[in-house]
Amino acid sequence: MSYSAEEIKKLNAELKQKSPVEIAQWAVDNAANAVVTTNFRPYEAAILYAATQAKKDIPVIWCDTGYNTPNTYRHAEEVIDLLALNVDLYVPKQTSAHRDVVLGIPQIDDPKHKVFTEQVKLEPFKRAMAAHKPDVWFTNLRKGQTAHRDNLDILSLGADGILKVSPFYYYSDEQLDTYLEEHKLPNEHKYFDPTKVLENRECGLHA
Repeated sequence: MSYSAEEIKKLNAELKQKSPVEIAQWAVDNAANAVVTTNFRPYEAAILYAATQAKKDIPVIWCDTGYNTPNTYRHAEEVIDLLALNVDLYVPKQTSAHRDVVLGIPQIDDPKHKVFTEQVKLEPFKRAMAAHKPDVWFTNLRKGQTAHRDNLDILSLGADGILKVSPFYYYSDEQLDTYLEEHKLPNEHKYFDPTKVLENRECGLHA
């Protein structure tokens, strides 16, 4: 996929009238190699459902930091089984037990926090993208999550040339609750991201 800024603007206006599955289907139909990433945080079942409705065996890249809650791991197994996900798991090169001894989880104002984020989130993600080489990347970015994300849209082009597709960009939590209920999809709110600390802080993958 290769679109100009003007073309993306026009497509966003058209796609805003479509359902999430219709948006996902459009993206899959126009992609050479689409992937969806997940961390099984709250509401992830929605994007995984939409993506797999468009392409049943779409690669699902799960970058597991190793610091998820037991609830998240149980939720992940439930969703993987329910949607028959084609999961490709990526984990940090160092175990969390080893890192806890030599580094721990630094606070966001600690210079070591950048190293920590690179180890547990960015490096596995870069490794996954290098292996899959997608031209389309499904994400669950939504307006209102962070200041940076407020400047995006359903379609946004990354600096790497990959087209990010966020079918639920304009959905509120309440609308997503309804969507999950309508499609009989589970949700789990006991989630921990060791790299963010603050809920409205950008995780590093989308900035």
